[in-house]
Amino acid sequence: MNETLRPDVLIIGGGPAGLTAARSLRRLGVAGVLVLDREEAAGGIPRHSDHLGYGIRDLRSVMKGPAYARRLVDRAQQAGAEIITSATVTGWAGERSLLATTPRGRIRVETGAVILATGARERPRAARMVPGDRPLGVFTTGQLQQEVHLRHAAVGARAVIVGSELVSWSAVLTLRDAGCRVVLMTTEFESPEVYAPVAVAGRALLDGPIARRSRVVRVIGRTRVEAVEIEHLVTGQRRMVTCDTVVFTGDWVPDHELARSAGIDLDPGHRGPLVDTALATSVDGVFAAGNLLHPVDTADVAALDGRHVAASVVRWLGDGPVSRSAVRLVACDPFDWVAPGLIGDHRVGPPRDRLLLWSHRAQAFPTVVARQGGAVIGRRTLPWPVSPGRVFRVPWSLVRRADPLRGDVTIGLG
Repeated sequence: MNETLRPDVLIIGGGPAGLTAARSLRRLGVAGVLVLDREEAAGGIPRHSDHLGYGIRDLRSVMKGPAYARRLVDRAQQAGAEIITSATVTGWAGERSLLATTPRGRIRVETGAVILATGARERPRAARMVPGDRPLGVFTTGQLQQEVHLRHAAVGARAVIVGSELVSWSAVLTLRDAGCRVVLMTTEFESPEVYAPVAVAGRALLDGPIARRSRVVRVIGRTRVEAVEIEHLVTGQRRMVTCDTVVFTGDWVPDHELARSAGIDLDPGHRGPLVDTALATSVDGVFAAGNLLHPVDTADVAALDGRHVAASVVRWLGDGPVSRSAVRLVACDPFDWVAPGLIGDHRVGPPRDRLLLWSHRAQAFPTVVARQGGAVIGRRTLPWPVSPGRVFRVPWSLVRRADPLRGDVTIGLG
């Protein structure tokens, strides 16, 4: 072991959540804040998302991803946080002690509190069980953007995009930057999984249609992608689409390996850490933030998680452990998960006083109902729609009347 570091707080992950938490902790008076990031440069996914739309909620500014990432890194470092990149955390050495490999050698970090901000990743083709050949030209959005914006590599001439959520349209912009035409976008749903203005504007960027209620069932090509086979989910009809590039987008999973190896309780819905409204996990002194908890929301929402968790960590460092509430928030049909998943005893609401949910069915002007012990404790009709492929936000006031002694609170549609 080359070195032992003893910061007051260790943050694992140098994306928007981790960097914002680092800056906020320093501004709240925490002396030693260390960020470990496995990439060669901190900043997270925005580093290679070279389009506008970043910084709106957290920085009150509109900027491209790389500029946003640089801004967050600069703000964290100027506040006094230390950032070590190309650092891989290999495991836990104790309750709040971790081992990592870094460019300066193997290190052990012993700390007062840990924030997990490891984010989420898209499921690649193999995890989606799409059969066929194994040619070049198959990407996730993240892989595509790294090829185009970090390595400046060519990707192809004709692309099929699998998925139609927000990140799918980010892939469209990246392909256009690379001179690649998008000849088809597929979605398993009745309509694209984004707000209507985004879908309308996005269609102008496509060189082909959106295949609704459809999926890719086979990739064809020996050395390079030559075509994909598309199946309509209702009729079962199949057809071939000629292309040399396939981009699998969305279908996110949290990077939860460190949480799981620590024995932290995981949410059965999103598979990230189960946290309360202070973003505290089931292990004392270990917190989580960002898209590790809600795969995925926008980068600025993840950043605001970082601001929220910093305040929670400072309270914990000052006051020590608090008892955990037994009130569990449970998502009911059509929702797959809700985050945070616990109502804590901290007398604070969740980040931005919003519960985040994920739905597998669309509904306009939804009425959201919270129930506890068979009784309705909250009901709200909201002007924004529920839709697959994007986070649905519900005011925290919906569950404010929850009784710690009456068991789980369920959240569904009325």
